[in-house]
Amino acid sequence: MDIALLLPFILLIGVMLLMTRSAKNRQRQAMEMRDQMEPGTGVRTIGGMYAEVKEVRDDTVLLEISPGVHALFAKNAIGAVLDAEEYERIISGESAFADDDSPVVPDDASSLTGDATDTGKTDGDGRVELGKSEDGDEADTRDAGDDGENGSKS
Repeated sequence: MDIALLLPFILLIGVMLLMTRSAKNRQRQAMEMRDQMEPGTGVRTIGGMYAEVKEVRDDTVLLEISPGVHALFAKNAIGAVLDAEEYERIISGESAFADDDSPVVPDDASSLTGDATDTGKTDGDGRVELGKSEDGDEADTRDAGDDGENGSKS
């Protein structure tokens, strides 16, 4: 038997062993993270809900979702245990970047491009004239009743 035939199988077994080992390491790290939970700790579930730990049991954890509202979750449903500062920041709604001078993103594009009335390219009823220029180079000359489909008018 030639060694060249066995080489792909040996490589495949080696890769499978490495993948299994890394999966076990991730499981061990997740278990250690979940073992850090204690009453008063802030957590994020795998569904993205933030809550405070009220009681830790063998396989479950009792979370306070909002004041006076408790829910029982499986420990496996906890995606992250948060430190106290991060949990308070998230619950209070403060931005993580509140202290820096990061740009503010507007809710709509009108503040970026300016209003149509600022450019002077509107006809009297507030519609924007579409075309290349005011010199008459292919300006939009459709009738006000034209809906733009197959030349029909409404």
